[in-house]
Amino acid sequence: MNYYSAKEIVEQVNGVAESKAQTPVAKTFVLALLAGGYIAMGGLLAIAVGGGLPELSANNPGIQKLLFGAVFPLGLILCAIAGAELFTGNTAYFIPGLLSGNRSFKSILKNWGIVYFGNFIGSIIVAFLFAYYTDMFAKDPWYSSAIHIGEYKTSAPFLKAMIKGIACNWMVALAMWLAYAAKDISGKILGIWFPIMAFVAMGFEHSVANMFFIPTAIFYGADITWTEFIFNNLIPVTIGNIIGGALFVGTSYWFIYDKKN
Repeated sequence: MNYYSAKEIVEQVNGVAESKAQTPVAKTFVLALLAGGYIAMGGLLAIAVGGGLPELSANNPGIQKLLFGAVFPLGLILCAIAGAELFTGNTAYFIPGLLSGNRSFKSILKNWGIVYFGNFIGSIIVAFLFAYYTDMFAKDPWYSSAIHIGEYKTSAPFLKAMIKGIACNWMVALAMWLAYAAKDISGKILGIWFPIMAFVAMGFEHSVANMFFIPTAIFYGADITWTEFIFNNLIPVTIGNIIGGALFVGTSYWFIYDKKN
């Protein structure tokens, strides 16, 4: 076969987790910075394309959401192929090893903490320098789109944001599962593109993407405080992302293919 089977994907993921666990802290942090920047670049492109179509959004909102989602996968494609440390993917990779007794929870929390912080810094850098300082979205319709995205994301109740986070990272972790199933670059890109396009078009919530979208709105003057960003969106979405990746993907496939009888 020109792709790995479902059972073989779990074996691939266990190998990836082992490699990540052995990577020095400084290198992990730099890889996390890159991942935050890559996801932010996907968000930048999504606003540049999807945010510039107000008439389409008003008359054919499904098509506008499709176009917005169609270009966003750039970020995860760069992470998967060029190499980077993305928090949302890591919520799933380490779980089979943890449940099989090959990985300590402390080591997982260490990786998650370093990667999450690095993703945040990388996303903020792109949001400030490339989205805001360049005035890329200073004029309508992009300005209104950037502001609306930030205000909409921070207006959802805690539970709703968390549930959207679960659905999102179920798709993101599966996208990486499909990427590890492929044995060539084109297969990896195709495997990533569909689930990522889907979660964006459906309006689910990705914590690292929101580290770009919401700060960008704040920099442009949206009526959002940093406290509202963190407590109204980032915390519930992060919790949801962990559940979606760790439980819906990592635990499920461990139970099916890696659990010893």
